[in-house]
Amino acid sequence: MHHSQNPYLELERFDTGAGRKRSCDHPDCPNEGRFRAPRSRDRLNDYYWFCLDHVRDYNAQWNYFAEMSEQEIDRYRRDEASWHRPTWPMGGRGPADIHLNDPLDIFAGLDAPQWWRRPNTRPDGRPLNAADRRALARLGLDASATRDDIRRAYKRLVKRYHPDANGGDRKGEDTFKAITEAYRHLRTDWPER
Repeated sequence: MHHSQNPYLELERFDTGAGRKRSCDHPDCPNEGRFRAPRSRDRLNDYYWFCLDHVRDYNAQWNYFAEMSEQEIDRYRRDEASWHRPTWPMGGRGPADIHLNDPLDIFAGLDAPQWWRRPNTRPDGRPLNAADRRALARLGLDASATRDDIRRAYKRLVKRYHPDANGGDRKGEDTFKAITEAYRHLRTDWPER
């Protein structure tokens, strides 16, 4: 067997205890301790080793929540959802905390808490559904659009992506179909102001 000359590549040699038998940790038990059980709630990776009969007895009386108050148990169960990792309230200040890297000062005149908001309802007060959002996005509009805005956006995009204007380009044709589908959806379902 060839050994590396590099000390960083040497594996640490350690005793696995593979050949030894462990005796049961229960007092006066001569049997082999083949089954592990945690010593305490605070030391879950430190084990007693018991024979089958004694590990059954130990597990029957083991209670992880012993000596914990109801409030501590409740907090433990709530923290279990996040694997006991620290958490913070979500959506505290929301987009008011957005800090954009804006070297050209494009957004300098905009009020941060206001510019990011997009209306979530249609002009008739009904909430936007997924199809409405998709159709508006394809036309480059938001929920505040009127039917005239929709018509103008459609005409502008048709001129740009119509197959005759693009020499039959496949990608342009797919975009044209998506724009037409979006316009059909909004034309039939979008309310007048």
